Amino acid sequence: MSSEPQVHIVDDDADVRDSLQFLLSSVDVPATTYPSAQAFLDVAEAARGCVVTDIRMPEIDGLELVRRLKAQGVGLPVIVITGHADVPLAVEAMKSGVADFIEKPFEEDAILHAVRQALRTGAESDAQVAERAEIVARRNSLSQREAQVLDGLVLGKANKVIAFDLDISPRTVEIYRAHVMTKMGAKSLSDLVRMVMVSRSG
Repeated sequence: MSSEPQVHIVDDDADVRDSLQFLLSSVDVPATTYPSAQAFLDVAEAARGCVVTDIRMPEIDGLELVRRLKAQGVGLPVIVITGHADVPLAVEAMKSGVADFIEKPFEEDAILHAVRQALRTGAESDAQVAERAEIVARRNSLSQREAQVLDGLVLGKANKVIAFDLDISPRTVEIYRAHVMTKMGAKSLSDLVRMVMVSRSG
């Protein structure tokens, strides 16, 4: 599977899969098709981009697909395609975290708009994951003493209080504090606090 963001079309109807893939390719949006929810679930953890799925499918329907993706920790935005009679199911899917639902028969512009929005959301999510990983790596590069000073700073403690807690001099705390700011790439104390909050949000 390509690591590039793309649309993952999950539908048991080959004609629907092919027409959606053709529509997306006409506007240069890459897409991969899957004949069943299980076929996508088998590769979902490596997938990037967004998912377009029919709500009515044999064995695993669109709503169950959403639940299983969440259980696997896959945070891809999901767009559900629904028939008129399935709107209550689609609303239930929205409550489960679906990004959007499109009712059949749908306008091409409607599905393209929903896909572009979902891809943007997915890209933002990727960026957040990358930022968190980078910050965690920086935190892991700190020595034990630097990490202790960082913890004190995030709690809002003054240098002299941190010094007392760690049984070192305030001047030594200042040195460690400078090392922490440099290693973390923080421009200010507030920036440092934001980084720590981001690293804990995963």
